[in-house]
Formats: sequence, C-alpha cells, structure tokens
Amino acid sequence: MDFIDKLKEKDEHALMQVMHQYGDYLLRTAYLLVKDYQTAEEAVQDTFITAFEKIHQLENPEKIKSWLTTIVLNQCRSRMRKWHWKNILFHFDVVDRIKGDETVQSPEEAIFDMALNHNISTAIQQLDYKYREVITLYYFNELKISEIASQTKTNENTVKSRLKRGRLLLKNLLTKGEVSIEKPTESPKKTAR
Repeated sequence: MDFIDKLKEKDEHALMQVMHQYGDYLLRTAYLLVKDYQTAEEAVQDTFITAFEKIHQLENPEKIKSWLTTIVLNQCRSRMRKWHWKNILFHFDVVDRIKGDETVQSPEEAIFDMALNHNISTAIQQLDYKYREVITLYYFNELKISEIASQTKTNENTVKSRLKRGRLLLKNLLTKGEVSIEKPTESPKKTAR
C-alpha cells in the first residue's frame, strides 16, 4: 500500500491511483443506492475529495476499500435526506455498462433479462432506503453481514433483520405484480407419450 503513504503526503498521483482502482466499485455502489447516475458520480467525487482531505484518519491501509465504502455510504445517505428520489427510474443496463459485462446472449435471453432486471429494479426502488442499502451491499457488492454491519454502523442482527424484511418485501412486490422471475427453458422438448 505504498500509494497510501504517498496519499498521506498529498500526492495527487496517488489519489488518481485510488480513483482508478476503486472508482467503478464506488460508482456502482452509489448508483444502486441513489438510483441516479449523475448523483452517484457526485457522491463518488465527494468521496474521493473527503478521502484525500481525511486520509490521515485511515488507520489500517489494508482497509482502504472498506473505508471508502463507508464514506460513499455517508455521501449517499446525505443525498437521500436532501432529495426525494422515488420517481427516478433505475435501469440495470447502466449498471451493466459500469461493470463492463461483455457476455453474449441470445436475443430471447437478452429480452428476458431486460424485463427481469426492470421488474427487480422497480421493486427495489419501492423499498425504504434502509432495505435498499443492505440488499445492495449484500447482493450487488457481495459483502458479508459483518462487513455490512461495520459499513452501516449497525449491529449484525439489525442487518440480518433488514435483509430478511427486504427480501420479503421484494418477493411481495414481485408476486403482487405477477412478475415471474424464472428463466424460460431453451426450447420445449417433445416427450413421448
């Protein structure tokens, strides 16, 4: 973590290295939380500014990713308190572009995935922020419950409870809208009778 020492010396090249290494991860996290690409970019930019100004507060350089995640969560929470975001549509195609996923699908699979992602994203939009936050961190950022508890400054039982409640709410929203989340089979096979 040589670049952390340089960052503590206010080396802007070290900041660029941190931005390059963690920018996409933080942008995806922020976007999943605030559901607006421009606002997510602003949150990430403010995260890097805060990190640059307060790098001396980072005690363990090996935990920089966790530290940056905490900062971006606080930036997103701040923005969510200031604005009402329920009317902003959330599209997974932007998240896919952020991830850089280049998998090739058949047209049928692509259409199904688009519909599925739209339905799931619409359902996630309808959740309260506290459920959306833990679902994003658990499923999209693949953090462990203990890591989520640390990031959100809540205890593990609260995280587990919010995950359970969030999943139940998602399930109810998806089934209420009669949305099927099962992928269709390749093609129906004829069976001998």
